[in-house]
Amino acid sequence: MSPAPTHSQALFEAARALIPGGVNSPVRAFLGVGGEPRFIARAKGARITDVDGYTFIDYVCSWGPLILGHAHPRVIDAVQRAAARGTSFGAPTAGEVELARRIAAALPSVEKVRLVSSGTEAAMSAVRLARAATGRDVLVKFDGCYHGHADSLLVEAGSGVATLGIPGSPGVPEATARLTRSLPYNDIDSVRRLFQAEGSAIAAVIVEPVAANMGVVPPAPGFLSGLREVTRAAGALLIFDEVITGFRLGLGGAQALYGIRPDLTILGKIIGGGLPIGAYGGRSDLMAMIAPEGPVYQAGTLSGNPVAVAAGNETLRVLERSDYDLLDKRTEALVERMKASASAEGVPTVWNRAGSMFTCFFTEEGVTDYASAKRADAKRYAAFFHEMLKRRIYLAPSAFEAAFVSLAHEERDFEQTVKAAAKSFRALAGSPEAP
Repeated sequence: MSPAPTHSQALFEAARALIPGGVNSPVRAFLGVGGEPRFIARAKGARITDVDGYTFIDYVCSWGPLILGHAHPRVIDAVQRAAARGTSFGAPTAGEVELARRIAAALPSVEKVRLVSSGTEAAMSAVRLARAATGRDVLVKFDGCYHGHADSLLVEAGSGVATLGIPGSPGVPEATARLTRSLPYNDIDSVRRLFQAEGSAIAAVIVEPVAANMGVVPPAPGFLSGLREVTRAAGALLIFDEVITGFRLGLGGAQALYGIRPDLTILGKIIGGGLPIGAYGGRSDLMAMIAPEGPVYQAGTLSGNPVAVAAGNETLRVLERSDYDLLDKRTEALVERMKASASAEGVPTVWNRAGSMFTCFFTEEGVTDYASAKRADAKRYAAFFHEMLKRRIYLAPSAFEAAFVSLAHEERDFEQTVKAAAKSFRALAGSPEAP
């Protein structure tokens, strides 16, 4: 029987009177799948419980940060101890130095790092730095990649922009949008052509090394190395947005996995252990341009917040001793079993996976870029989402987002998920459900 979220409905009605759309981030509104969002009361490990008392196995994991699962005891203890000492000082702390040291030790390209309060802020700051370092204005991004909601980064963006089906956003000045070029992801030839035409004006290429905001789309062979080659030859910078992939695909992120060293890296999510944080870093000579060491101004009252930093440090301590290979293999096994269920019912699906994140696309063709992602059947994904929700599995309420597996997910969670998927695909196929 489908949950009847009485209290969630009441809260959503109250929220819509006070908050635009009733949510503080658009994709939470369920507009991509229909229905009304569940308001969450608490969570532990791999499970979340809504205000109506229904518990779900969670594959959203707060959109990626909770690789250790919800309310990990070591992280909670670190947060409580940090909060007891004071929630904000507006002054440096030892924890900031420790987190910066851990990030620099893990990521091959990062020599210095600046902590900020969000991924959007990190991306915006990295772009400003790239423009200052090169003396150029044009930015290159890729269709369906999302780098936060700064003006120059909303052109043909993914994530909630893709879910809502809008090409950008009103309020972005045309002059700003003209400084951004958006190309098809995984199409290195289009990048080479653009650089031949405009290379001397291009400050940077910014890219998700594994796209995760049009659904999960891994890089094609040679794509990332091609970007490195083209940018280096033109004197432009290469920026990796590893807000999602950083510490998710391994301690060294996608750049270590694929052996590509960008000039600048953007981080967030996991480095805050579930609390708001962001960071950008890279070569020492570039980071030396940031104030107060250099002339490029960027500041933030809550940057390096001691509570968020404590959560991040403890999360990374746990990850330094965790088995990423096992997490990868468990995710692969889960995906293969669900894929088999879809195939058994004759439901065409394509499953893209990178490490512990994956997306199920309802299509018969491969998904390698934003255009092919958009050709997948979003309405069928919405039906699948609700079938799974009915069976207490919480997936992303959008066909253009990733699902995440955490270290807290256990075999019993996978078994329940696989059984729910089999029944859900059966329902989509119109087959009678086995007793």
